[in-house]
Amino acid sequence: MKLYTSPTTPFGRKVRLVSALKGLDDQIEVIRADTNPPGNAELMTQNPLGKIPVLILDDGTRLFDSRVICEYLDRLGPDNSPQLIPTAGDERWKTLTRASLADGIAEAGVLIYYEGLYRNESQRNADWVARQQSKVDAGLDYFEQDPPGKNATPDYADISLAAAVGHLDLRHGGRWRNNRPQLVAWLDRFSTAVPAYALTSPPT
Repeated sequence: MKLYTSPTTPFGRKVRLVSALKGLDDQIEVIRADTNPPGNAELMTQNPLGKIPVLILDDGTRLFDSRVICEYLDRLGPDNSPQLIPTAGDERWKTLTRASLADGIAEAGVLIYYEGLYRNESQRNADWVARQQSKVDAGLDYFEQDPPGKNATPDYADISLAAAVGHLDLRHGGRWRNNRPQLVAWLDRFSTAVPAYALTSPPT
């Protein structure tokens, strides 16, 4: 299989963490993708949206986005172990909902970063940035009040959140850590339990 991604995207990092936990790293070739034109021409042939990550299966099937890829990978591996996404019942919906919240935090953080990266200061919309920041803050506060890590091993929601806050560390100076001691402590435990978290850390 081939994974088109970038070292800095939280969504590609999430896929790589799932791959590592499922013991699939030796089955996936990681290809660094360019999402900006004209360099994204190859990526556009894999995903018409030109977005990453994209997983190319051995038979040529293309899977995107990260949520689809992660669920596919979770069905692979010997004895489907460890299972990161429950297949049915209340735990499945709880896991997917918490993962969706973590993805929303990551998405808002990426949008804030892009606003500063691609717009001149005079063109930036402070109200729009504040709106995105409020999403980040509200999501993180939710997890601070109901921190992850209740399971014996990390699940898909834990992985999604770790990737999201990792991006906030990279692009937002780690300010999310202020006044969120439970979440910071959880991430420390997660990074110890999942060596791939350090191995997939994006370059600064």
